[in-house]
Amino acid sequence: MSTTVVNTGTEGKAWGGGNQPLNASYGKMMMWFFIVSDALTFSGFLAAYGFSRFKFIDAWPIADEVFTHVPFLHGQELPMIYVAFMTFVLIMSSVTMVLAVDAGHHLNKSKVTIYMFLTIIGGLIFVGSQAWEWATFIKGDYGAIQTKGGNILQFVDTDGRRVALRDFVVAGEHERVQQEQKNGIWFVSEGTLPTYTVEEVIHGLEAHDNILIRTQTLTEHGHKTVLSREESLKQIKLNGKAVVEGANLHVNEYGSPLFADFFFFITGFHGFHVFSGVVINIIIFFNVILGTYERRKNYEMVEKVGLYWHFVDLVWVFVFTFFYLV
Repeated sequence: MSTTVVNTGTEGKAWGGGNQPLNASYGKMMMWFFIVSDALTFSGFLAAYGFSRFKFIDAWPIADEVFTHVPFLHGQELPMIYVAFMTFVLIMSSVTMVLAVDAGHHLNKSKVTIYMFLTIIGGLIFVGSQAWEWATFIKGDYGAIQTKGGNILQFVDTDGRRVALRDFVVAGEHERVQQEQKNGIWFVSEGTLPTYTVEEVIHGLEAHDNILIRTQTLTEHGHKTVLSREESLKQIKLNGKAVVEGANLHVNEYGSPLFADFFFFITGFHGFHVFSGVVINIIIFFNVILGTYERRKNYEMVEKVGLYWHFVDLVWVFVFTFFYLV
């Protein structure tokens, strides 16, 4: 039996790329592997969102009507203003990260410290803004009625403007208490009781002739269908099942419950990435202050965390486009 020896031309070693394949260090290569795999994960989530939206296109909430709030400006309809602000802050934090990486290439510790600090501040503003947006989304603003078939009935005036339940419904004394495992069926519990009952909403609708019902079904022009006065009363009396205030994983006042499910999951998953990036940036920031990279004579760690930060910024551009613009 003979043995064949293959000459690789690299002194017997099968791998000829050295310890820096593609002229990148091991750390950078691993960061790129992580980014590619995470990009595929986000792509799958956004593709699932797109398919679900296409399937329920006639009942999908209109983003311009959902994301209209701005902190400290209560009662004003300002669609997308605050979301645009969040996006601007995150993109600017990516700019400061670029400046930090460039300063690191020049071994300029003071500038790296300043730009890393600004990047962290931008990330904290974004995470805080997203938490506020979640709280506003969960709390709701107008309220609606869920039908027996699971559809959402909203309320508008004769001019087509949204009307909140509190504007025409009077809450009575509720005898029923919130059911919990300790005072109800052992395997059943429920969320916070709504402010109003279906009967109270019906009485309020009957007492206000200028209030109409708007269904979640979109017309061919992209507007939700508004029922006549007679159809409004008939619809709520025959099919009214429960009062819905805000959004959760089961139902939401804006329309299809899948919208809230995807919103919480995808924006929450991205928010976790941003929060993780902020934590990592803080660790790198203190290492910069302590002179760790100055002694190493390179700021590659800043560059690697910069790659991650640019990635979460880029992902937000797609999330912003899918949820808020399209």
